Amino acid sequence: MNIVVLDGYTLNPGDLSWGRLEKLGRVTVYDRTPANEIVSRSSEADIILTNKTPLTAETIANLPRLRYIGVLATGYNIVDIQAAQKADILVTNVPGYSRSSVAQLTFALLLELCLHVGKHNEAIHQGKWANSPDFSFTVSPLSELQGKTFGVVGFGDIGQAVAQIALAFGMRVVVASRTRKQDNLNGQIEWLDLPELLSTADVISLHCPLTASTERLIRYDTLKQMKQTAYLLNTSRGGLVDELDLANALNEGAIAGCGLDVLSSEPPQTSNPLLTARNCILTPHIAWASKEARIRLLDIAVTNVEAFLEGDPVHLVIS
Repeated sequence: MNIVVLDGYTLNPGDLSWGRLEKLGRVTVYDRTPANEIVSRSSEADIILTNKTPLTAETIANLPRLRYIGVLATGYNIVDIQAAQKADILVTNVPGYSRSSVAQLTFALLLELCLHVGKHNEAIHQGKWANSPDFSFTVSPLSELQGKTFGVVGFGDIGQAVAQIALAFGMRVVVASRTRKQDNLNGQIEWLDLPELLSTADVISLHCPLTASTERLIRYDTLKQMKQTAYLLNTSRGGLVDELDLANALNEGAIAGCGLDVLSSEPPQTSNPLLTARNCILTPHIAWASKEARIRLLDIAVTNVEAFLEGDPVHLVIS
């Protein structure tokens, strides 16, 4: 059984082991695979594991031995699912592995917007505290979360984890979601439609998948529905946001700020308007990447392969 990992570096930059996977067949791990080398590197593969290396219909058609694609992530839009199914290739993903880590980074971004820890640390190292006449000083206004309204857009596992943390901060939590699920939070959340949530919330956090209906969900007209004092957070998918519209809204003061872990193109073009936008905090798609989350991801991905080889596949992606 030939197993090819097309882009293993982000999952395992050297601090994890491929040993359990290697017990299942002959494993070849590439740190990264350019698009023009996918077919040549995978021509003998029965199983491919990929994170962000795309497997298009054309690529799949050129891999006649391929029987299984394991996506090393929850989102699977990098695989042409219909082409895979037509070729009788099973596709799996890894749900749930990053729930806690993504929720944690969501609040790291929010707390940075509220308390400016990085700016204060930088100011101290520049000598501003040592030279201050006062025992305490601030470089930006500070705000607390208790009593404010936190809006969650999308209420899957991560959205629910984020809501739970917001409640722990003493926030009112309102939710907009395509489907209304049992909230498991003892009725402490309120369901709103999206326009009402946008106009009500002091913080809006995106946790929905990128689909035809959610692409550019946040654009200039929806941003204008938000409070001028509101913050936008996105740790989901970059395509949920029109980046030029968001940059314009930030620079005009239409909203107070944003914290983003994802962009529409990663890595971004140097011309991306958010790189120079006012009060825009960016992290390089790291919410999923804590060591604990990566251990879970690798463990579930290998379990998926084992289940496939045993004839009882799990976590199947179906179009």
